[in-house]
Amino acid sequence: MDRYQRQTMLPEVGDVGQQRLAQARVAVIGAGGLSATLLPLLAGAGVGTLHIYDGDRVALHNLHRQTLFGMQDIGALKVHCAQQALARLNPDCRVEAHTAMLTASGVDRALEQVDLVIDAADNFATTWLLSDACQRLALPLISASVLGRQGYVGGFCGGAPGYRALFPQLPSTAANCNTAGVMGPAVAALGAIQAQMALSVLLAHQPSPLGSVTQCDFSRWHFNSFRFDGAEEPVNLLPFIDRQLLCDDDCVVDLRSSSEAPHSVSAHAQRIPPADIAGWQPPADRRIVLVCASGLRAGQAAQQLQQRGLFRLALLAANY
Repeated sequence: MDRYQRQTMLPEVGDVGQQRLAQARVAVIGAGGLSATLLPLLAGAGVGTLHIYDGDRVALHNLHRQTLFGMQDIGALKVHCAQQALARLNPDCRVEAHTAMLTASGVDRALEQVDLVIDAADNFATTWLLSDACQRLALPLISASVLGRQGYVGGFCGGAPGYRALFPQLPSTAANCNTAGVMGPAVAALGAIQAQMALSVLLAHQPSPLGSVTQCDFSRWHFNSFRFDGAEEPVNLLPFIDRQLLCDDDCVVDLRSSSEAPHSVSAHAQRIPPADIAGWQPPADRRIVLVCASGLRAGQAAQQLQQRGLFRLALLAANY
């Protein structure tokens, strides 16, 4: 226990809490900037098993914030590099590397053996997917998002409202770190808060971080937090699905042009530009699956169809 003695000195941790951490199983979705900070903190704290999901490779332009990796890692799979780095940090932490992001068809099976889920993917399609799954499985979810010099961390599900209860509407843009930029210290700060929230959930600290959000704006040096324990879950959810969940009788509408996506997700898909959805006459007796790259255009089109009384809808983000 020498490794953890400064931690177990705390009465809210102690030997019992340390044993609880050693037995914990945590799924971390995404091995990028947020995980560069939170993964070493979780492994260092003695979390027993980490399941890391990410299909991307280390790239030079990401190293300013993905500090778990070095120049020697460029081109290698992030999850394998993270696995090696965490083994050097704490060989007692078991790290399972999964070389793909979770998908709608496999998320329930992947999460059924874990105690906590951490969303470090930082895209809204994955966050909605994870929140829906965690609500079904009664699992706590710690999710964060960072852009530029600001972001937030929240604790959802596991007895608290889900992500959609707090953020029922789609984002106004699909901006992300790759398109709008981000500063490394802001990402690290939010990743550290994620790690602290995760440990607090695993140790059953009170008050629980589930049902709370912490916002950090480093452009104005403004920080605040609030609770949303009483937030109501929305009705008529727009579920995210993947190709494996398509049915033969689905009406698949690809909102991407043929130049953007020469091959659609289905051979029977219709190509309809988003601007034409308002005048499109959809079938009344089939599920409508709306497809785009990130899910944003699909969600906006779905909202138009909902206003027309159509609710048998699903979204498919082809890039995730």
